[in-house]
Amino acid sequence: MISSAGSGLVAKLQEICGTDCINTFSGARLRANGMGTMSMMWPILDSNRQTLDYTREDIMPALDGKAFVCACLNANDPLKDMRMVLQECKDMGVQSVSNIGPSISYVDHDSEIFRVMTSAGITIEHEIDMLKLAKEEMDMVSIGLAFTLGDSIAICEQAKPHIFCYHAGTTKGGLKGYDSGMTIEETAEQTEYAYQKCREVHPDVILIAHGAAMEQPADAQYMLDHTSGHGFWTGSSTERLPIERAVAKAVSEFASLRFSQ
Repeated sequence: MISSAGSGLVAKLQEICGTDCINTFSGARLRANGMGTMSMMWPILDSNRQTLDYTREDIMPALDGKAFVCACLNANDPLKDMRMVLQECKDMGVQSVSNIGPSISYVDHDSEIFRVMTSAGITIEHEIDMLKLAKEEMDMVSIGLAFTLGDSIAICEQAKPHIFCYHAGTTKGGLKGYDSGMTIEETAEQTEYAYQKCREVHPDVILIAHGAAMEQPADAQYMLDHTSGHGFWTGSSTERLPIERAVAKAVSEFASLRFSQ
């Protein structure tokens, strides 16, 4: 199980409760501040610097070492030498990296903005190169992620990551979730098809699922039972959504109190 954490408290609780890997990325940090994950796609912050800083200051001090940390990085940052960024991760004790922070795979490939971005040099190839660098030269655990079948196959075939996550879409539910209408059955079917295609080019890859209708533990159990993957990646479902529910319930109970007659 991989879980995203946007704060040290969430990371600590995830580790205590048994998650295997805690991933940090600017989207999770923004979620902790009440914004949606996709906020990281806009130029409101230096995504890599945000991830490196809060991983060092908030996440690493909160953990006891039972879970390993994966930093999700923006490999398309033109102002960063990714070898130096990966070394900074290793220096703080982070031994794993993913290409999700953010990824061009998020962007609808049939859109004008995707064509503009790729023509400007923001490509999946840079993400593949970073994953290869991390695995082959930096001795790090590489975790690939993609939203589309084509990107999934390209990452698995060229980067050969240790772990690959097929992202079926933004997680629904809560204040900032997005419901595409996809059912958990459709999520599992689409994910399993991606798994089979990825195994054709990278038979040894560890495969995990994420997103779309996988909102509740029962949904994740359905994915385990109806796909051939090895686990799942939780984001909003184990940080944003539980926080929204717990805080709303507690505050509502306190706010409803009245002076006794």
